Amino acid sequence: MISNISKINGSQINYYFICKTKLWLFSHNIQMEQESDIVSLGKQLHENSYKREKDYLIDNLINVDFIKKRKDIEIHEVKKTPKMEKSHEYQLLYYMYYLKNEKDIENIVGYIDYPKIRKKIKIELTHEKKEEIGEIVGKIAKIINSDIPKPKKLRICKKCAYYELCWV
Repeated sequence: MISNISKINGSQINYYFICKTKLWLFSHNIQMEQESDIVSLGKQLHENSYKREKDYLIDNLINVDFIKKRKDIEIHEVKKTPKMEKSHEYQLLYYMYYLKNEKDIENIVGYIDYPKIRKKIKIELTHEKKEEIGEIVGKIAKIINSDIPKPKKLRICKKCAYYELCWV
């Protein structure tokens, strides 16, 4: 088990794959996303597409969009587009990893739901992915405990809530 797991949340896993500067800023309580139109649209999409489903905040770290109890425990993450599919996948893998390790929940399967394009991707936590998540958690802790990483110009920068902090 990783000692840092109880301090890392799903957004940090997501940001690790998107931008290390965004990860650092968010992790140091510089949170700009509540003012982002793009984030608001994503929340509206989730609320309109899955009106009957409620989200679950677990240990103030894991915010699962919705859970279905069938043969397996299904955890669902709702996303607007698959443009950042890798970050979505690892965020969901982390949720599964956390629930297995911290809550001792077995038989978990994950789904990333893209309601706008009517696509659903099944995600499974393999032994290799567990090891990878453990390494990523360690790398995130290292980034957080270091000086702010220098921003890198990416295609997504102009749509980012942190744009002005990095580039203005």
